[in-house]
Amino acid sequence: MPYRFYILTAICLTISFGLGAQEKKVIEIPYSGFLTYDEENYPGAKIFTRDDSQQVHIVHGSIDLWCDKAIHYDTEKFIEAYGNVKMIEGDTITMTSKYIEYSGKSLLAYASGEVVLKDPNSTVTSDTLYFDRAKQQAYYRTGGKVVKDSSGTITSRIGRYYMNQKKYQFVTDVVLVNEEATVKSNFFDFYSDTGHAYLYGPSTITTKESVTYCEKGFYDTKTKIGYAIKKARIDYDNRTVEGDSLYFDNTKSFASATNNITVTDTVNNSIIKGHYAEVFKEKDSVFITKRALAISVQEKDSIYIHGDTLMVTGKPEKRITRAFRNVKIYKSDLSGKADSIHFNQQTGLMQLINISRSGTNDAFSTKRKPILWNIENQMTGDTIHLISNTKTEKLDSLIVFNNAFIISKDTLSDDGYNQIKGLRLVGLFNEENTLHQVNINKNAESIFYTRNEKQELIGIDKAKSGSIYMLFSEGDIEEYTRLNQIDGSLFPESKYPERDKRLKDFDWREEERPKSVDDLFKDDPPLNLPKIKGLDDYVPQEDFFDDAMLERMEKADSEAKTKEDEDPKASRRLPQHVKDQQKAKDSLKNKTGK
Repeated sequence: MPYRFYILTAICLTISFGLGAQEKKVIEIPYSGFLTYDEENYPGAKIFTRDDSQQVHIVHGSIDLWCDKAIHYDTEKFIEAYGNVKMIEGDTITMTSKYIEYSGKSLLAYASGEVVLKDPNSTVTSDTLYFDRAKQQAYYRTGGKVVKDSSGTITSRIGRYYMNQKKYQFVTDVVLVNEEATVKSNFFDFYSDTGHAYLYGPSTITTKESVTYCEKGFYDTKTKIGYAIKKARIDYDNRTVEGDSLYFDNTKSFASATNNITVTDTVNNSIIKGHYAEVFKEKDSVFITKRALAISVQEKDSIYIHGDTLMVTGKPEKRITRAFRNVKIYKSDLSGKADSIHFNQQTGLMQLINISRSGTNDAFSTKRKPILWNIENQMTGDTIHLISNTKTEKLDSLIVFNNAFIISKDTLSDDGYNQIKGLRLVGLFNEENTLHQVNINKNAESIFYTRNEKQELIGIDKAKSGSIYMLFSEGDIEEYTRLNQIDGSLFPESKYPERDKRLKDFDWREEERPKSVDDLFKDDPPLNLPKIKGLDDYVPQEDFFDDAMLERMEKADSEAKTKEDEDPKASRRLPQHVKDQQKAKDSLKNKTGK
């Protein structure tokens, strides 16, 4: 039958154990309350129970442990603590729970039941927790939570805390929540002193302004700044930014992207691409360069705009696209070039603008006039306006301001060109987006290769007039009318002076015409993309029950066996964490074959 002692003074029990090369330590019990024995249920163990004044107090090296009830197994140098358990490591780590197992030999503690571990940087809660004093690590594997005041709350299925490094490693269903963001990942390294988080595998960072996705990323929970690589994407209200590398500042709703960038406007159904971009959400603006390309996605035929630099600004209903330096556009039935392009999606107006280069010796300046090609027609002028119907997304009309010049090659002659020039050109498109009607106003001049119904050349018609009205069919001039004609002549080709076959400022630029999307880039210099540098690859958690810990356990187990041989009455209690370690040891053997 169990029997009990009431101890009025502190009892000091000295228990030796090995710490490798370290000096031997002792376990002390400064206050034990009631002392009992129960050989039937706890053979060889001392049972300490608190009294009304205070809890049982246990000291081992730098730890202090208090509980309502403690069972001490001498053979294993092992303590079981029950009821309102509190363990303090030095003056920095505090762990509370309903139950704790602690081995004085392996220096491993196992806690269960509303476990809370605190240090100056964070608080860990879990239903079960392992604490390895030798390595200064804590570990849970059945779900846990970490609270860091300035960074938020982190939950996960598996968690590992490296106390000396102030580092956490979380695995499976990891979620960080704070006032500004929610971060989800399957592999998540977190440094509690800096608030730095490293994300691996499919991960998202969600704020009120954006959702960032990546499979490798970094996030500073204090400054709200981070970067993402590997399938990186940021979703704003009406834009999605994708690239090989994304930098973001959530305090400014700003992002920049590098290499293989795609920015999708989900409202206006447009896309811009390039290899360096900056996005300012609050200003509704995007800046992109390095083979920048804007795509206005239409149901049947998209419009592509390429330039050295692109800027897209304005609210979704008032988007404006600007392209600068050697700009080209391409559509299956329309293409063009200009120094810069200004496109207003609200009005459907696209302006092809010439940059004045007077006084320069730029060899390219003679070809700086904006130019459009439609089917077989080439149109140039100082400025060109191209107007689209915003509802039907089809071309409606064009206006060429100052020095308008339209040229089409006579396909049945070797060196013949139909030419019209004047001060201003106004053109209308038909339902097939083909130039159907053209008016040349003021100071009109023309040269036409006139043919009969059998397409036989009748002669070359050259004239001047106030204006010219023309109708086109399948790219060819079907009908033309001169108004206020000043003079005009029709000459047989054999009698037409060679020097008069070209109007002044004639400039046939067919070799510049983009005939595909790839042609938009043919004049670009070679592209050398920067190598993306940043995060190292994920380093998986090593086994918590590793070789070193198993060696410690085997040594403790061996000493307990020796003690049992010396004293047959000694009991070798197998606590829960010892059983777990044995399972880990068996698993390790199965993996390694050792």
